Amino acid sequence: MTYEARGNVLIVDDEPNVSKVLSAILSQDGYKVAESRNGKEALQVIPKLHPDLIVCDLKMPEMDGMQLFERLQNSNSNIPFIFLTAFGSIESAVSAMASGAYHFFAKPTDYSKLKEVIGKAVVGHRAAGEHPTQAMHIGDDPSGLIFGKSPSMLNLLQIVDEVKDSVSNVLITGETGTGKELIAKTLHHGSCRKDKPFQAVNCAAIPRDLMETEFFGNEKGSYTGATSRRIGKFEEAAGGTVLLDEIGELPLPLQAKLLRVIQEREIERIGSNRKIKVDFRLLASTNRNLKSLVEKGNFREDLFYRINVIHLVIPPLRERREDIPVLVNHFVRVFAERENKRLSVSDEVVRMLMGYPWPGNVRQLKNAIERAVVLARGGLITKKEFTPEFQTAKNKFHTQKQELIPLRELGINAVRNSLIVCDGNRSKAARLLGISRKAFYRRLNELGIARKNDQVAVA
Repeated sequence: MTYEARGNVLIVDDEPNVSKVLSAILSQDGYKVAESRNGKEALQVIPKLHPDLIVCDLKMPEMDGMQLFERLQNSNSNIPFIFLTAFGSIESAVSAMASGAYHFFAKPTDYSKLKEVIGKAVVGHRAAGEHPTQAMHIGDDPSGLIFGKSPSMLNLLQIVDEVKDSVSNVLITGETGTGKELIAKTLHHGSCRKDKPFQAVNCAAIPRDLMETEFFGNEKGSYTGATSRRIGKFEEAAGGTVLLDEIGELPLPLQAKLLRVIQEREIERIGSNRKIKVDFRLLASTNRNLKSLVEKGNFREDLFYRINVIHLVIPPLRERREDIPVLVNHFVRVFAERENKRLSVSDEVVRMLMGYPWPGNVRQLKNAIERAVVLARGGLITKKEFTPEFQTAKNKFHTQKQELIPLRELGINAVRNSLIVCDGNRSKAARLLGISRKAFYRRLNELGIARKNDQVAVA
């Protein structure tokens, strides 16, 4: 029986201890791993290994990580890059992400998180045929793209692809501006129903007295002002897809009628007692907590479980900041082409945008970039094209990153990982870290790490 590795990973780092630890961890996880000490060595290994991922230090002799990254980009390589960097070089790593790097981690590294990101990157790279950033295009609008290189978005897009042809009902939740309707359109346009209608109903925008007509239609003369027959959205879908946007806004009486339509797949127009069979796939979206509405008696529990067969959660932009540089470059390209301009974005702007909390999510980012492109007068978009609210958040990202990883925790990670790799042998772990055994024991005591019953215990 032949063995196939989970993926090929190239580690480029001039610190042998770092490479040994990471190589051992990844090898145990089933990856084929190669090591290089600098960018020049890596260029010799890449044609032989055909890596699915490169984990690379930023600062190295002869050819550093950024030079290697730029060299491969210029050769149209799409191998995903994960940078390892000291705190002093985080800004350089952020700039690399603006140019298309996949992710970066501060040293000493949290290997459990690194392994998770590596797994997503390798799967995405192999599935996309050397395109680690996944994108799905919807409709004729060139800005209508769902981008994802973050683990959360790669996972979401993978699920979307897996369920697109299902007839099961889908509930899409997420904050305002995250792209719930784009996900719904992706499900429809990628499915076997793509040649049939896509009918979207904004439940929050329809007057309550017109909702039933909008959904189910009416016969001529069925009420005052009904001068002709009207076909409702479920009939108009005719083999396609119905999206009930902001379904949490539906009044309870209409929820009961909707439940019956979903169960029986038939409707009655207002003013008629004839049942009409309808074929549709139901998608629903909301930015509200439907479980909370159920508990308060404002949303039917049976309807909630009926629409919540497949639940897709779109993460807010602040929780997937690694997607921001990709989205920025995409929107700049789209709007610059529309305005007949040739523009690029300064690293300072990308850092500023990555530091902003984005309460309006991708929609707000898109609008901010559109404004900047329209106002830009030179060939480079700078901070002055953005409103003051963005500029005041310029350092939040970097400050937050450093606050999230205290020095004590970094030390614990380094010692713990060395013990794991060395199967608890403290002498080997000390040598791996490049310190004496006495210094290693002292470090264990300082960090509150002890050996109990042959297990690592952290105080």
